[in-house]
Amino acid sequence: MTASPTDAATPLLSVEAVSRHFTMRAAWPWQPSTRMTAVDAVSFDVHRGDALGIVGESGCGKSTLARMVVGLLKPSEGSMTLDGTPLPGAERGHPRAIQRRIQMIFQDPLGSLNPRRTVGDLIAAPLVGLLGWPREKRRRRVEELMSLVGLRPEFIHRLPHEFSGGQCQRIGIARALAAEADILILDEPVSALDVSIQAQILELLADLRQKLGLTYLFISHDLAVIRYLCNRVMVMNKGQVVEQGITAEVLGSPRHDYTQTLIGAVMGETLAATKRSSAPDGATL
Repeated sequence: MTASPTDAATPLLSVEAVSRHFTMRAAWPWQPSTRMTAVDAVSFDVHRGDALGIVGESGCGKSTLARMVVGLLKPSEGSMTLDGTPLPGAERGHPRAIQRRIQMIFQDPLGSLNPRRTVGDLIAAPLVGLLGWPREKRRRRVEELMSLVGLRPEFIHRLPHEFSGGQCQRIGIARALAAEADILILDEPVSALDVSIQAQILELLADLRQKLGLTYLFISHDLAVIRYLCNRVMVMNKGQVVEQGITAEVLGSPRHDYTQTLIGAVMGETLAATKRSSAPDGATL
């Protein structure tokens, strides 16, 4: 899928020199504590309708960055704006008016859902907490969202454990869309799913982005997923951005050594898998 970036001059989301430091306590009282930098002076813009893929190895700061944007973590330094309005960066999260515009979809579909609440209640939670809608209006919206993500509305009273992993992720997507968010932050949303289910969820996300004009921040270690879904990509290493730009250009002709190494590692894994699958039984490669 190839997407066109928006023509709007003002970015929907602008992140300027954002950093996040954590203080690590020493093992012994007489030893000094140390400071770890998880995200180091990261800057980027996202325009309305864009899908920005954030890639890098585990521990590079992708998820920490996402949690700062959504308001789960406060930046130690730097600033963020939404439609030109500064994000407050409060430790307890963004105000309700901003929360409804930035929603997050997590890696573990079932683990992100309260097992004691019905699907209808889970999807309706933003309508209660952020918009204060009455019961009947919430019910109609929930049924509409379930149909939108490919779930049967008559399952509204079922519990999360009655659904498959892919269906639970569809529930998470519906919940994120409930309050008509502008930006969806997706943190490895398909990595815990079977390959065939991954393709279905990615197709759904691509379709929703086109239908609803959504903007994505898509975190993944899978370059094939990024290539399919995202029109722009940002490569992170050790908390810093090493390269960013149009997906086809960055992945097709990477300039930074780390990006080249990352792509080379993926190609090597693919080649090894191809050789294993084509080797005769008992053969050693």
